[in-house]
Amino acid sequence: MSGSILEEDELPANHTGPKGVINDWRRFKLDSVDQTVPQRRKELLRQMSSPREDDKERVNRKMSVQEYELIQEEDEHCLKRYRKNCMQEMHERLSFGPTFEAVYELESGEDFLEVIEKEHRLTPVVVHIYQHGVKGCEQVNSCLDCLASEYPSVKFCRIDAVATGAAERFSSEVLPTLLVYKAGELLGNFLAVTKHFNEEFFATDVEAFLNEYGLLPEKEFTACADEEDEGGDVE
Repeated sequence: MSGSILEEDELPANHTGPKGVINDWRRFKLDSVDQTVPQRRKELLRQMSSPREDDKERVNRKMSVQEYELIQEEDEHCLKRYRKNCMQEMHERLSFGPTFEAVYELESGEDFLEVIEKEHRLTPVVVHIYQHGVKGCEQVNSCLDCLASEYPSVKFCRIDAVATGAAERFSSEVLPTLLVYKAGELLGNFLAVTKHFNEEFFATDVEAFLNEYGLLPEKEFTACADEEDEGGDVE
């Protein structure tokens, strides 16, 4: 095995500090580069992502104008994916539990019980019990779709009242209902939750309501805001 290969193998997988973050970003760019990128640009990315022990000047130098322009030219979605990966790795290292980023549709009462009893002990579980045609249910569903992307450590679920097997307990008068669990324990039981909101309400209103009871963890980043920024780039 050549000296150059050994040197590359000895490099740590994750770097710390400003220079380490730049090198991690360069490697991420190389891994995600599209096949249609010209070979010259691929080679430049490869050089950017592979600092070597025998080239101290290249390791310690500042990012060149050429490298900066190359990164600026690339789609910003790549940077957002990089940030998302970093956040997920941080969760795993600090044992914050699994991440979700979507609302899960529960099909039966058995699914409902399973998600409460078997979810990770550190994971808050927010369940929306709804019924089609009941005022406010569709809007709460839309709000939870947004909050699920902002709070990936929270498992957001929804289930039709009929599917629970206890429809008589969830009449239209008490819907929409939000239930919040953690480690199998019921922390919040909000019947007809929309009575706490104005006629027109948004995800921020639901978020503020849950935060008032201390039921949401600290927000890591505003994913919904990122998606709105990206809206003009989607084809």
